[in-house]
Amino acid sequence: MALDPSLGSVDLTRQLCNIFSVSGEERAIADAVEAVLAERAPHLTVTRDGDTVIARTELGRERRVAIAGHLDTVPVNGNLPVRDERDPETGEAVIWGRGTVDMKAGVAVQLVLAVELDDPAVDLTWIWYDHEEVSSDLNGLGRALRNRPELFAADFAILGEPSNGTIEGGCNGTMRALVTYAGKRAHSARSWMGVNAIHRAGAALERLSAFEAERVLVDGLEYREGLNAVRISGGVAGNVIPDRCEIEVNYRFAPSKDLAEAEGVIREFFADADTVEIVDRAPGARPGLDAPLAQQFVEAVGAPPVAKLGWTDVSRFSGLGIPAVNFGPGNPLLAHADDERVPIAQIEATERALRNWLNR
Repeated sequence: MALDPSLGSVDLTRQLCNIFSVSGEERAIADAVEAVLAERAPHLTVTRDGDTVIARTELGRERRVAIAGHLDTVPVNGNLPVRDERDPETGEAVIWGRGTVDMKAGVAVQLVLAVELDDPAVDLTWIWYDHEEVSSDLNGLGRALRNRPELFAADFAILGEPSNGTIEGGCNGTMRALVTYAGKRAHSARSWMGVNAIHRAGAALERLSAFEAERVLVDGLEYREGLNAVRISGGVAGNVIPDRCEIEVNYRFAPSKDLAEAEGVIREFFADADTVEIVDRAPGARPGLDAPLAQQFVEAVGAPPVAKLGWTDVSRFSGLGIPAVNFGPGNPLLAHADDERVPIAQIEATERALRNWLNR
């Protein structure tokens, strides 16, 4: 499908959403993005890394801003093609369907501006990447950073994740652990001969249920932590005392903690477990709002920034020493929902704010 950014970011949102691009199947949409840049953006140097497209201005400006968005979505569930509706709660005009919030409206804004802005106030690096919605080791941004690190040097970064058109600074870190309680098998008719691993895990589940999420102030923004069981497994048969129970735990921690500190929290919390295995980890990102470009951007948007409570790829930029924020149309609470929908006015406002700031 040929994309037409000249129609504006609202129409382009519809076009992008109707290109099927569930994680792992981004080739068609990446091809479409690359094609429109080749045809309409001679001012950009375009590089392809798998299904990640990177486009850069080379104007010799004093500062460079990286602006990124992912092309993939979670699986479709009867919510494509997109359609225009009225929001049932607010009555405002919205585009309804998979990807409208997370995050093809943001991608549309970026693509319109990438084609249009041939003489911005700063040099720009535009990034559209694959595999954001799946395991971190598949992430297209991470892969391209490893393969072509020289393309990502910047003084400030904006990730177009849905943020209701306001700036969300930094992000929480995330860590998953497998917590195992061991027991001893026995016939359930003679349970006293064994040790029930599921019962042993009960105390840990009670502690998790009673856990109160800490609120942590980081550089003026309030982050809320969370520690939750997300999966549990155990049991052998209907007449056997189980000798193993495994709880998968997800810890969301404020960006004031590093990975070692976060792991320490988990291991202390589950000190009574037989084993604690960390299976996935990603550091958070501090708000980055003390950077001069960030302060200028906050002023241009005209609304106070808030903390990003989920994990996003701003963490990858932060890890490079690049201050980064989230800024895009759409309510993050509707991301991945079957009734995902983005206000048309919010798409337009986001585009306007970015254009005005980049043209300042």
